[in-house]
Amino acid sequence: MDVADLGLPVDVPSTALFTDHYELTMLQAALKAGTADRRSVFEVFTRRLPEGRRYGVVAGTGRVLDAVENFRFDGGVLRFLHERRVIDEATLEWLAGYRFGGDIWGYPEGEVYFPGSPIMRVEGSFAECVLLETVILSILNHDSAIAAAASRMASAAGDRPLIEMGARRTHELAAVAAARAAYVGGFATTSDLAAGFRYDIPTVGTSAHAFTLLHDHERDAFRAQVDSLGAGTTLLVDTYDVTEAVRTAVEVAGPELGAVRIDSGDLLLVAHRVRQQLDELGAVDTKIVVTSDLDEYAIASLAAAPVDAYGVGTQLVTGSGHPTCSMVYKLVARAESADPKAPLVPVAKKSTGGKTSIGGRKWAARRLDGDGVAEAEVVGTGAVPAELADRQLLVELVKGGEVVAREPLDVVRDRHAVARAGLPLSALQLSRGEAVIPTEYLHLPSGN
Repeated sequence: MDVADLGLPVDVPSTALFTDHYELTMLQAALKAGTADRRSVFEVFTRRLPEGRRYGVVAGTGRVLDAVENFRFDGGVLRFLHERRVIDEATLEWLAGYRFGGDIWGYPEGEVYFPGSPIMRVEGSFAECVLLETVILSILNHDSAIAAAASRMASAAGDRPLIEMGARRTHELAAVAAARAAYVGGFATTSDLAAGFRYDIPTVGTSAHAFTLLHDHERDAFRAQVDSLGAGTTLLVDTYDVTEAVRTAVEVAGPELGAVRIDSGDLLLVAHRVRQQLDELGAVDTKIVVTSDLDEYAIASLAAAPVDAYGVGTQLVTGSGHPTCSMVYKLVARAESADPKAPLVPVAKKSTGGKTSIGGRKWAARRLDGDGVAEAEVVGTGAVPAELADRQLLVELVKGGEVVAREPLDVVRDRHAVARAGLPLSALQLSRGEAVIPTEYLHLPSGN
């Protein structure tokens, strides 16, 4: 079944207008000036990590590939641009046949990154590359922020599974992307069915307080749920009195009760009391799930509590205080002319105020210490040192306009777990700190 068959707002027929007005006016001016066909290299990077973060997580790459394929100016889009007089007729004609035909390289999705890492490199004519700036940044900034928060939460949770349940706390389309990014970062399941349908992420859920309040008595609600879903279901026990609810839950479902969920109160204290009560009632295998505005710090504080799983919503889908990664998309090299054989010239922004960039088409490699632990992110231009040749990070994603690197989401999720495990132990600290490894720059003679 195709996504469109359900009419769900989880995909779009065209991504061409997920861009800024000035991308098209730059295109028009470049076409008129004769510079639009110059071979160009754009790179995505961030100058710094969000305050207190020790590493970033690359997420959204798969969605970027979809967006590039769907970046098409159909009749309706062209009519809109014409009616608004955004661009002239010559530019409209050029856009009618637009297809990205260049190359894209990038860090594989799920990999970690650091300040200055060339997370994605887009190569082709200036015209075809500049149009992709906004949509690429929109996806990578959002998804990488969510994945980084999810990774920190997964690290804090240890072996205990995490449930993504933030759909009601963000835009309906962002919720689907957030669930995907959370899965990359280490979450096990989502409550969002659109995310399950679109990305095959496992979905879970049982009942809310409204279901308990619907019934005349809490026991009636529990009985209805157990009759429908079986004794292995999860019963919500904090609508009224937790102690009484736990007793009733075990009486209704028996000691085979799957789990109870606690959604309010002092979770550390209540979890201990509920575990003791469940054991005394013979429900020794019944799990305890906690929710209620959790973030990585709250999860870490519950490490010693008898909790079996966590459900996280608001803090996850808002990046736990950092909803963007501040990634930018900068031109770092361009040809001297439109001649396909013209050499590339490094270019860079030199303004003051911390917004400078480094020119040149870059590679990146991660240097390891004697124990195989990452010790530096090495970024350079020109030839790659022999000792780093097998540690290069960028992989080919698009070649000649064709996607060449699609992969299952579980592969991406596993990659992130491996990448995070390869960082120094201090990467897992939740206390504020700088990037866990430094970024070193090698300015070698240009090989472009």
